Amino acid sequence: MNHPIKAYLVGGGIGSLAAAAFMIRDGGVAGSDITIFEAMPLAGGSLDGGGNPDSGYTLRGGRMLTTDNYECTWDLFQSIPSLEHPGRTVYDETIAFNELHKSHSRARLVDRNRFKVDVTSMGFSMQDRIELVKLEEADEKDLDDSAITDWLSPEFFETKFWYMWATTFAFQPWHSAVEFKRYLRRFMMEFSRIETLAGVKRTVYNQYDSLVRPLQHWLQQQGVKVVFDCRVEDLALSEDASTVTAIHCVREGVAQVIAVGPQDLVFFQNGSMTDASSFGSMHGAPPKLDKRDSQGWALWEKLAKGRPQFGNPAAFNSSIPESWWESFTVTLKDPAFFDRMERFTGNVAGTGGLVTFKDSNWFMSVVLAHQPHFAGQPEGVQVFWGYGLHPDRIGNFVAKPMAECTGEEILRELCGHLNFDYEAVMSNANCIPCRMPYITSMFMPRQHSDRPLPVPTGSRNLAMVSQFVEVPEDVVFTVEYSVRAAQMAVYQLLNVQREVPPVTAHDESLKVKFDALLKAFK
Repeated sequence: MNHPIKAYLVGGGIGSLAAAAFMIRDGGVAGSDITIFEAMPLAGGSLDGGGNPDSGYTLRGGRMLTTDNYECTWDLFQSIPSLEHPGRTVYDETIAFNELHKSHSRARLVDRNRFKVDVTSMGFSMQDRIELVKLEEADEKDLDDSAITDWLSPEFFETKFWYMWATTFAFQPWHSAVEFKRYLRRFMMEFSRIETLAGVKRTVYNQYDSLVRPLQHWLQQQGVKVVFDCRVEDLALSEDASTVTAIHCVREGVAQVIAVGPQDLVFFQNGSMTDASSFGSMHGAPPKLDKRDSQGWALWEKLAKGRPQFGNPAAFNSSIPESWWESFTVTLKDPAFFDRMERFTGNVAGTGGLVTFKDSNWFMSVVLAHQPHFAGQPEGVQVFWGYGLHPDRIGNFVAKPMAECTGEEILRELCGHLNFDYEAVMSNANCIPCRMPYITSMFMPRQHSDRPLPVPTGSRNLAMVSQFVEVPEDVVFTVEYSVRAAQMAVYQLLNVQREVPPVTAHDESLKVKFDALLKAFK
């Protein structure tokens, strides 16, 4: 007698949620046979959104979406019903929302004099153009373990293109040349419109409310069990490490062992870019935590020891100074700041995208989303988000590193760059800063072998779905990467006879190439 396949997913982020959905929709697995283990009291992983209007809303980040890419994400969300619009899917409501609120930034870069920089030209020299083409055409084997600075001259990092590209995607000069090349190819369509962010699409609310909640609701309707406050501490493996035989976890302080049959599946979210995140307050800076405090990398490190097919987590989590930055979420109960920003930028909230202060020591950017940005956000409350890519540096207006600043001090620095009267626009503001030590850890220079395949070589029932697996041609630090890894793993382990939507080769389009060339010579 054949036993039904049971699936166990370690981690409740978008990779696991997507894998569960693909198993049900395309793999014929019953929802009641799927269990997700999550150490936190909430699913969604890095796609978070919390708080309330009284104590302040919180967002660690906000993800950029496009409809020209994100093939697997939209393939998934075309099947997930909207929570607010009966008869529509999450994809439908997102497309409709973006038809009403089109991105067209009028203040992408702002200089030290609060002057809106003319960004119609990218500011390239001929040397910059030659070096970019050389990097873009290089074989990934030649880029292995090298940084962007190994391929581009110092002057490149002073171009308007770099200020815009770096803050749109959160690149640092010391990050992986391989990832930078992949971004240039994957988002070549965005190259020609990077100054207006016209290709950017937003969800109706923050991504927890817009993507995670409807997906989790649908999964639970199918019978999927989500077990919170449950930390998986080890996976027992067969002698040849091809098969998971048991899951060792601690649930509400009690150790448990779950037997895994040879026909069962285990999906593991290896690593987390928001691991060891910490929040501050209006009057306190975020505490400095790392993986020793969170134990968030421990399981991957344990599995990978002596098993190269499971990757090399040390390539990504060993240098916090190169992988961290700080964000902040501001809750307002007075429209003064939004009114002033809309007048200054020429953009209604939700149409402008990032405003980057190019001369900021913290390399600070802010974005005003369409309001409400949270489901249930009351009338008269507004929320915006920002971040600094160099939080270890002393501010221009506050004589402290961003990392040591309270929420109030961060807002005073922001008002300094805008030449706004702090008391006039921030009198009722609540700013909650967030320190993220591993937020761009997946951008660290690496060897090709440092990332395992979604189904590691030789594995029979273990898959890895995260930002730290190897998906050729796609780019990390996107929702798409986790969803694509999940779809690939599910289809491979369940032998699903349906093609994973391929990466759209915009970089092979003559029109896209021509538009990019024109932009490069402006």
